[in-house]
Amino acid sequence: MPSLGELIAPRRMGRDFRWLLASSWTSNVGDGVALAAAPLLIASMTSSPVLVAAGAMLQFLPWLIFGLHAGAIADRFNRRRLVIFANTARGLVIAGLCVFLLTGAANIWIVLAAAFLYGTAEVFVDTAGSTLLPMIVKPADLGIGNARLQAGYLVANQFAGPPLGAFLFAAGTALPFLLEVVCLALAVVLISRMARTPIPPREEHAPVHTDIAEGLHWLWQNPPVRMLVLIILVFNITWAAPWGVLVLYATEHLHMGAVGYGALTTASAAGGLLATMSFGWLERHVSFATLMRVVLSMEVLMHLSFALTTTGWVALVIMFVFGAYAFIWGTISTTVRQRLVPQELQGRVSSVNAVGVFGGMVIGQALGGVIAQFWGLTAPWWFAFAGAALTLLLVWKPISHIVSAKPVDDAAEEVQSSKEP
Repeated sequence: MPSLGELIAPRRMGRDFRWLLASSWTSNVGDGVALAAAPLLIASMTSSPVLVAAGAMLQFLPWLIFGLHAGAIADRFNRRRLVIFANTARGLVIAGLCVFLLTGAANIWIVLAAAFLYGTAEVFVDTAGSTLLPMIVKPADLGIGNARLQAGYLVANQFAGPPLGAFLFAAGTALPFLLEVVCLALAVVLISRMARTPIPPREEHAPVHTDIAEGLHWLWQNPPVRMLVLIILVFNITWAAPWGVLVLYATEHLHMGAVGYGALTTASAAGGLLATMSFGWLERHVSFATLMRVVLSMEVLMHLSFALTTTGWVALVIMFVFGAYAFIWGTISTTVRQRLVPQELQGRVSSVNAVGVFGGMVIGQALGGVIAQFWGLTAPWWFAFAGAALTLLLVWKPISHIVSAKPVDDAAEEVQSSKEP
């Protein structure tokens, strides 16, 4: 019988994958703690839905400002070192916030500024980090590799972190953020143990804006990847509209309290863990196209269910189901994109995808805050339901073309083979 370590990170995937996995899981513990603690901190300073939504929005706004540049930088420099540097910067920002909290000098504007600086560093962490897996494992192992990274995200960021963050916040405002600093420091040590990752081959270092234009041009000329990015953009707008005010929805509309709010994320992680155990079977027996359609259909139903429910336990059940299908979507969409994009463009295309993800979240959270301010805390869910349902109808058919597409190199080889006698 294989050991637990072999089941989680098969030996064939190499030691570097294990260091990457350990670093990712560790940083996700800290991020999960902050996931619950940061909104609670903001909500303790203001009851304005707009300011609460702004806290999450300012953390993701840097993607719109620096996202494309981060992709170009990741494609020309050592990606592992970029992750180390950016995670160190994140730790310093949170350490500074802790100083303000411990001295009693913190206010809503300092917290919002910290969210923006933290989000800026996270742009470079996520962009460079997302390119490491395709560099250290074989294409056939991308699915299992992404599943293991997603599983760590679910266990640490969604399952264990949020309730711990809520508990620590109740014990002391600065405690969850101090723990996050420790986790980020450990994550830096772990990823530094990886062998030096090769810098993608480049003939010359063109200006950054030229690199960005090259990545955008490739994406625009590749319909499957372009459509996948557009789907992610739109669905993140609709998803983020209610999520930006989820802490108010949970505490004021459902009357679940701070711990109950943390439990919502825990329920989502529990659903994700169920999906983790079944993903291998699903990958073997169900087509990616079918899975993508089912997942997006459940997203529509999730928004409707939250708009209608008034009790906390029903919300926990909904979040459990959400966690299961969200994990499947994240694993499939990432795997499909990584298989289709050439190695030298992974950073830039990944950054465009991330701009779609977080740009959609910024737009959605801004809309959600305004909608909730004028029409109540359930109104963003109705907006999300209508928008997601319409989008699903439009992308139902193109999903088949996304999944059936082949990498550019493979397609070129097929064309060349067809020309040979």
